[in-house]
Amino acid sequence: MLRATFTALLLGVTLGACAQKYPDQRPAPENRLFVSDAVEAKIAQIAPQLKNPKLRWMFTNCFPNTLDTTVHYDESTGLTFVYTGDIHAMWLRDSGAQVWPYVDLCSGDEHLRKMVAGVIRQQFTLINIDPYANAFNQGPTGEFGDPDDTGLPQDPNVWERKWEIDSHCYPVRLAYHYWKVTGDTSIFDDLWIKTVETILETFVTQQRKDGNGPYYFLRVTDRQLDTKARGGLGHPVKPVGLIASSFRPSDDATQFEFLVPSNFFAASILDKAAEILSEVNGNTALAARCTALAKEVKDALKKYAVIHHPEFGDIYAYEVDGFGNAYCMDDANVPSLLSLTYLIPEMAADPIAVNTRRFVWSESNPYFWRGKAGEGIGGPHTGKEVIWPMSIMMKALTATDDTEIKTCMEQLLRTDAGTGCIHESFNKDNASEFTRPWFAWTNTLFGELVLKLAEGGKLDLLNSITVK
Repeated sequence: MLRATFTALLLGVTLGACAQKYPDQRPAPENRLFVSDAVEAKIAQIAPQLKNPKLRWMFTNCFPNTLDTTVHYDESTGLTFVYTGDIHAMWLRDSGAQVWPYVDLCSGDEHLRKMVAGVIRQQFTLINIDPYANAFNQGPTGEFGDPDDTGLPQDPNVWERKWEIDSHCYPVRLAYHYWKVTGDTSIFDDLWIKTVETILETFVTQQRKDGNGPYYFLRVTDRQLDTKARGGLGHPVKPVGLIASSFRPSDDATQFEFLVPSNFFAASILDKAAEILSEVNGNTALAARCTALAKEVKDALKKYAVIHHPEFGDIYAYEVDGFGNAYCMDDANVPSLLSLTYLIPEMAADPIAVNTRRFVWSESNPYFWRGKAGEGIGGPHTGKEVIWPMSIMMKALTATDDTEIKTCMEQLLRTDAGTGCIHESFNKDNASEFTRPWFAWTNTLFGELVLKLAEGGKLDLLNSITVK
């Protein structure tokens, strides 16, 4: 009895000390935008297994951050609007990634399942409002980031009209995964068919076989990467079967329009769309169109996206133009070259992807940085000598070596600047200099990473981390 009493007292002192050093960063329960019993149960299951108090604290803060702070689910319409965080607009890319790790929990939580289905329906609706927009308002509010010239009046539903291939990829990726986990086919209705047709039309137009197409983008700015050359069309491309993307996932303008990781992603989701169309809709004609375009893109990638690097051998370029020009770099935002095997797991067996992964995590990549605070990939979006934690998480998510995974995890714990959250970027020499204190995607991605490791046989690895 005395031993049990002493143990209880000791545990109480320990928990009290941890609570003082690591105060709960979540909103109060009554202020959380969306509550999922399955997500709360998963946190309650995993957190006590994490012996490192800082890791446990960060997981508890980060994994539910999208639900706590960004999800606006309307039960009356069945639609879900998801903020990206400190910008109150819905990016098709971010929203698809933000709710991704919750999909596996949908089968045990009907409330959560309906919310995720609402995200998918909302995304399909937004794509059909404007297939060239990357971010949208919560209704026709008329708000926007900057006044741009894109050849059309600014739609009041559109926050920003930057054409990015991945804006069409993430919703299909999410819908496919949701279908495989839940078996729910109700989302694949007439709106789904219309969305696939819209995606195909946009992708084919942006192959630029019949001229430049209707889209261009001009912005009055002192920032080069917020506008496009050649009257808004971007630099010329040779129509070789690849799809032009005017902007990167970072929302920065592409140098060469054929963005390689986004083309890989597009081919992958076209195959997924074809599977859904065949098995659920019985629409073999539309499925065949998806499959044919996917093959054309994959064949073009093999021919035009591979370059020979003097140190790393054959690698994938980040951007190409079909004329033989290539930009060898990587940007931290996903899809990236580093993230290829995360988004498309079967590429892990591709020796060129393996070489590319070594290249992008080296000083041969002009946007790789190494400093006192850590090492990783950044990009021009937030300036020089800054590292995006997203790149560190992608390295861990695509790693097969335990030492590499542990190093990434230790770095993530060291670079939160004492906030218990993951930021957009931090200075390579001083993690307290960071951007975006509220960036829901990276927070939830950190939770996804910890969950994958804890449930994937790496709990001992997590519990070997000593960073405080």
